[in-house]
Amino acid sequence: MPLKTIKTDTAEALTLEWVLHVKNYKLDLDKNLCVGCQICALACPKEAIKIEKQQKKEGEKAKKAKVDVDLAKCNFCGICDVLCPFGAIKVTVNGEHLLSVVEKESFPQLVRDIQIDTSKCPIECVECEEACPLDLIKITRVSADGKVVENLEELTEEQKEGIQIKIDVEKERCPCCRICEFKCSEGVIHVRKFFHGKIAIHPEKCPEGCMDCLDVCPITGALYLSPEDNKVHVNEVYCMYCGACKVVCPEEEALELKRTKIIHTPVRSGAWNKALERLASTLEMSKELKAAGSRKLMDSVKKRLGWREK
Repeated sequence: MPLKTIKTDTAEALTLEWVLHVKNYKLDLDKNLCVGCQICALACPKEAIKIEKQQKKEGEKAKKAKVDVDLAKCNFCGICDVLCPFGAIKVTVNGEHLLSVVEKESFPQLVRDIQIDTSKCPIECVECEEACPLDLIKITRVSADGKVVENLEELTEEQKEGIQIKIDVEKERCPCCRICEFKCSEGVIHVRKFFHGKIAIHPEKCPEGCMDCLDVCPITGALYLSPEDNKVHVNEVYCMYCGACKVVCPEEEALELKRTKIIHTPVRSGAWNKALERLASTLEMSKELKAAGSRKLMDSVKKRLGWREK
């Protein structure tokens, strides 16, 4: 049992702590990064995380849902940290970012597959940097002598030829919405989503004038207001199925959202199977278990064939 437990809730952050003899467990939720989605609450095995819809006054925009963590239930396992698409939660032990579920290989990590080929990058182009809705992309230009170039207009054409382009992405916060990929006209960036799913908005069931889902959507362009019917519609190309829209929707049947697949590192774990069932469905969990069983059988066959060849 911890010697002391501490919970601090401010406008900027929510912090939970366990103080033990030799270890200090800490959970930090950055409210500026949190979008009020439902991923952490669905995945938490202790049901320690609650999502609370915030009330709004007439004429106001909808506010993202508020996330709270019950200190009496949380055991600092780190599952919420692993699965947060936006990197809003961090669990540390004695100040180090250590996740017990990952260390013990009992839980997978999300695969943030972002491939960048800067050899195709036009020197003046900043499309991906400007397109990122979360400001996670930084373009740096480096001259032949290793100096960072701030102003291209001051260089000659000959000097420009020796410049190298660097594109840095804050991967731990990137939800892989693919906006940068589609906005890039040169095919420099390729992104694979780690959440796959289906989302549908039924405009005929939406309350008149309601744009709550659009107000809280963290990905610019995933939801949009149609001038034809003045209703919110969805663009699934950009949607990453976080569920922030579903949480604030005032009509249960107006918005349907289902996660069908999660791209993650290999794992064999009951904890992950339970989380997958809550995040997606029992069917998807069964599919993954069958696939894992098939891979295990194939590995076994390969080992036997290899032994016979020797």
